[in-house]
Amino acid sequence: QAQLAESGGGWVQAGDSLTLSCTASGRAFSTYAMGWYRQAPGKEREFVAAISWSAVSTRYADYLKDRFTISRDNDKLTIWLQMSNLKPEDTAVYYCAADRDSTIHTLSPHTMDYWGSGTLVTVSA
Repeated sequence: QAQLAESGGGWVQAGDSLTLSCTASGRAFSTYAMGWYRQAPGKEREFVAAISWSAVSTRYADYLKDRFTISRDNDKLTIWLQMSNLKPEDTAVYYCAADRDSTIHTLSPHTMDYWGSGTLVTVSA
C-alpha cells in the first residue's frame, strides 16, 4: 500500500530554520503532485505549499511571504519543506500529501489521495 512518511519536525525558537522531509513508497509517487499542509491546535487543516510532479511548478500559501521552499527529488521519492524565520504561529502538525490527478493549482485537502501521519513543529517565542 502506498505510504508517505514525514520526518524532521521538532521544537525550535522563533527565527530558526527547519527542514521537513517526506518519503514516499512506490515509484508512482514520482508522477503525482505533492503538497504540504498543516494543522494548528483547534484550527482546520490549511494549505502550505505544493509542487508539480516534474518540480517545474510550485505554489505557496500567501501568508508564508517567501519563508518556505518546497522541493522534490523523484529518484529519492522525497519532497522537502525548507522553513526559515519560523514564527510561533507556524506551530502545527505538518502533513505531506499526494494527489494523483490534480495540478498544483487545483489540489486541495479534499482532492489529495494519500496522506502521511504528520510531524509536529513547535516554535517558541
